[in-house]
Amino acid sequence: MTQPMDRTDPLDDFTRREITLASATKAVYVAGAGPAVIVMTEMPGISPHAARFARWVREAGFTVYMPSMFGRDGAVPDAEEGKAVFQRACVSAEFRAFAGNASSPVTQWLRALARLAHAECGGPGVGAIGMCFTGNFALTMMLEPAVLAPVLSQPSLPLDNPGGIEISPEEIAQVRQRLEREDLTVMAYRFEGDRFCRAQRFAAYADALGDRFVARVLPDSAANTRDLPSFFSQVVESPHSVVTAHLIDEAGQPTIAARDEILSFFARRLLGVPGQARAEAPSAGS
Repeated sequence: MTQPMDRTDPLDDFTRREITLASATKAVYVAGAGPAVIVMTEMPGISPHAARFARWVREAGFTVYMPSMFGRDGAVPDAEEGKAVFQRACVSAEFRAFAGNASSPVTQWLRALARLAHAECGGPGVGAIGMCFTGNFALTMMLEPAVLAPVLSQPSLPLDNPGGIEISPEEIAQVRQRLEREDLTVMAYRFEGDRFCRAQRFAAYADALGDRFVARVLPDSAANTRDLPSFFSQVVESPHSVVTAHLIDEAGQPTIAARDEILSFFARRLLGVPGQARAEAPSAGS
């Protein structure tokens, strides 16, 4: 199903569920069949580009759980509205946008969602991808045993420290121990010139996780610059969204290769599709 990227997406091929976990209720858009993948969208919400990525995950053989955490669901990201959503999220008790060294409280709810999704869909476990504001959440979700395939796409928190990571030292030590014990990896993606997710952050992840952290740094020339929603052209202003707004949907493009690698990663971990168990990571500062 193809939806235009410049119009509100009705999301009518998803089932909208109100899910209460850990004393909080959120709308979650669910579609597909097979093992579960939690798709956590970037600022300023579930955009047509984010929904397109969720559909790709669904078509690859998974059940998508896409929680609504901010913004208007399905809306094209507008600059003024997007800035207002961003500002509200920065002061929300659910998120820890600044300071680092601690996980956002909303990750407790997301870990509970992963447990629920695993119980509903079965399979060996659950995949999770976070983007931008939610980028690091997939790493914290590794504290939930059901999560087997974490992907960090342009993780942007904390906003005030380019080399910071939004997780406590104790938690990241637990995550590394689990990665080593279960022979798991964390995939991560960013554009080289991204001003919200810089080389220092990937270097910090690599220092904390060693070769269990597999980094992919795309050249800025690989980013889409045409017909961008005003939030991305006027507020983000740099190559940023690897699998959504800045993806070039053409064969042979680096962003399509990144998308396909993510889908293959989910397939290896959740469907048992043969593939390379662990890729070699480039230098984290690249």
